[in-house]
Amino acid sequence: MKIIRDPVEMQQYSDALRHQGTRIGFVPTMGYLHEGHLSLVTEAGKRTDHVVVSIFVNPTQFSPSEDLEAYPRDFARDETLLEGVGTDSVFYPTKDAMYAGGYQTYVTVENISQNLCGVSRPTHFRGVATVVTKLFNIVKPHVAVFGQKDFQQLVVIQRMVKDLNFDIEIIGHPTVREQDGLAMSSRNTYLGPEERTSALLIKKALDRTRDLYVEGNNKAPVLLQKAKEVLEGSPRIKIDYLKICDAHTLEEIEEIRGEAVMAVAVFIGKTRLIDNYVFRNPS
Repeated sequence: MKIIRDPVEMQQYSDALRHQGTRIGFVPTMGYLHEGHLSLVTEAGKRTDHVVVSIFVNPTQFSPSEDLEAYPRDFARDETLLEGVGTDSVFYPTKDAMYAGGYQTYVTVENISQNLCGVSRPTHFRGVATVVTKLFNIVKPHVAVFGQKDFQQLVVIQRMVKDLNFDIEIIGHPTVREQDGLAMSSRNTYLGPEERTSALLIKKALDRTRDLYVEGNNKAPVLLQKAKEVLEGSPRIKIDYLKICDAHTLEEIEEIRGEAVMAVAVFIGKTRLIDNYVFRNPS
């Protein structure tokens, strides 16, 4: 497994792969990997000849009050995990390599970045869109795989790729969960035992609304109220947002008629967790 730290070297390496006719798959991450990340790598490997994983804790998607310095990092552990799933190369740049002195260019995806996480984290998706654009230009992939747990991020990237004419196929991969149902996240390590128990109510709330929808209930206010009742079962949970939106525009809706998403973000202690459920036509 090749490890590259310099953006120019990564570009040259990708150019050489492309010249050989090699299809490049790409999984961008912030490291401290778990099985959810590794499933993205495996998916990329099924679709391409050479898989590149980036590890970069991107400072531009953190606000001054967020946990940039506390974000867990363990490259040696990540390296071992990536070797175990057959990763071909790792792009592991420094902050200075990605944002050199005087950096002043940013990418903004309007509208769909402003709801949900964009309300409480107004600069977050500008940072995400910017760093992903840079990584696309550095790694030059044919295919990039993103997890559906970060549903708004996936939609933002899909919109950006379409609007800016990137010749890259974006794949959304289903959320990977712990055995108890909690969506895998690097931030799960912040949870104490009692907080972890409270966090399980997130999946329970999503399952409750899924069941009601399958039974024929498609009114968003009704479904949201039922989900809220489940989440309020723990005093440790503080709801950041709980919304049902069109799955493509991320605009809030009153009634589910096409594909929609219930998206939730909560604080449990100081830890912020997100999850979602996508409503499709009941079978």
